[in-house]
Parts: sequence; structure tokens; C-alpha cells
Amino acid sequence: MAKGEIIAGFLAPHPPHLVYGENPPQNEPRSRGGWEPLRWAYERARRSIERLKPDVLLVHSPHWVTQLGHHFLGVPHLRGKSVDPIFPNLFRYNFELNVDVALAEACCEEARASGLVAKMMQNPNFRVDYGTITTLHMIRPQWDIPVVGISANNSPYYLEMNEGLGEMALLGEATRRAIEKSGRRAVLLASNTLCHWHFHEEPAIPEDMSQEHPQSYEGYQWDMRIIELLRQGKTSEVFKLLPQFIQEAFAEVKSGAFTWMFSAMGYPEIPGELHGYGTVIGTGNAVMEWDLTRAS
Repeated sequence: MAKGEIIAGFLAPHPPHLVYGENPPQNEPRSRGGWEPLRWAYERARRSIERLKPDVLLVHSPHWVTQLGHHFLGVPHLRGKSVDPIFPNLFRYNFELNVDVALAEACCEEARASGLVAKMMQNPNFRVDYGTITTLHMIRPQWDIPVVGISANNSPYYLEMNEGLGEMALLGEATRRAIEKSGRRAVLLASNTLCHWHFHEEPAIPEDMSQEHPQSYEGYQWDMRIIELLRQGKTSEVFKLLPQFIQEAFAEVKSGAFTWMFSAMGYPEIPGELHGYGTVIGTGNAVMEWDLTRAS
């Protein structure tokens, strides 16, 4: 068997508004558009996926919360309705997906070998969270590539931050080992927003873009600083700043997907390609790509 490899990683945020604005047949609510710059950013990311032709997509979502351990989807085929508990008026999505159970089990075993608590999710009626569904839909709406879904243990919220992020780094290393042994060509998706300061009241017309702008100027400045460093390939500098960024911008990367992805990729000091940036209810969202095939 050929050695597997991680061929790319994407920062792939999950605001359900993007699915709502796109009006796919799977989503029940209908919109009049909205959030076009971010949706166009995902269109560019989709072209990269088409070119890369991965065997599997691995996504870590902050909205599948499992405080006791890191869980992996472990059912070959899942279908059902995913509803955003905060925005059920925007996101009621009828999903159907195929899981690469063999790779998920391998990731789970490697995580356990690293000393992490890990478990397979084997409930055939499991309702996949909206974060996982949104990221997967926006990156590959055809739903024709098997996936591995990973839960958020949220250890950075319950442990000291550096200790919790260190656990996510271990999970990334375990993921890389499992992929290399599997022979798969894998793409990683970090389902994270950047600055997460947000408005608490929705406009009468959610897709009214005259109401959409950063909630926090300081948070926006932080986003621009981090994105520029990532565009320059200054990964080590980003991770030095990460705890301060998380605290001052209330950044959702605290949930660990960003650290998991970069750890799995080996913290490459290569420029990230920014496909686009935009706000959703005031939060900062960047769609970015690190193509490791080009870097090598």
C-alpha cells in the first residue's frame, strides 16, 4: 500500500448563513442571497478540491461537543436533518453522507496510543451537527467524497489554554499517522471562525447586507494581523500569538480545529492562500488554503 498523505488543509468556517444564502435543495428555509464574498470564497476553495481530488475529507467541528474524549463518526452512512439550535429559521438541512469508517477507526486508535481519550460514535441515528454539515456542504456540495468527522473535546476551555491546545496538537499528530498508514490522500478542514465577537440581535431580514459589518474593530484588527501572517507563511509567529489572539478577539480557534490541522500538517511555514474574508453577524470568517502538494 502506498503511503498516505495530507495533501491540503483549509480554514473552513461554518456560519449556517452561507448555506442559507446559497439556497441548496437540502436546506428548507429560502433566502434572497447574502454573504456573497464568503460564498464566492468557498467557490474558489471548491475548485481547489476539484483539482486536488482527495480520497477523504476530515473535518473537526466545534459544534459536536464531547467533553469526555475525542469522538469520531463511526457509521458508514448517515442521513437525517441537522438543525442549528441558534438559527433554526436559517438552517434545517437534510443531510446524507458517507463515512470512511476504516480511517476514522485508525485515527481513534492512534489518538488512544498518544494517551488521549478517544471513542467511536456508532449510533446509526446520530444527527450530525450543523458545523460539520455547513463546512462539508460549502467545500463540496456534491457530497461525493467520504468524510471523517471529529468532535470538539473543548479541552482548551476546561484546561489551562496551552495544555488544552497541546492536547489538540497530539490529536493532529495522531491523525497524520493514521492517514499515512491508510494510503489515503486526505484534505483537512478546520471548521473555525476567527474573531467571534458577534451581535445578539438578528436584523428583520437576515440577509440584509447593509446590517453586516464587524462587531468589534479590535477583533477585526486581530483578524487582519493573523491573516497577513498566515499569507506570509509565518506559522510559528501565528502560534506564538495564538493565546493572546484567542483571549482578545474571543477567537473560535480556541476550540482546537486550527491547532489540530496545523499539527497534522507539521506546522508548514508556507504562505496560505486567502480565498476570501467576510463577517457573519459580526464575526470574522476567512476561507484559506494550504496546498501541501505545491509546497513539496
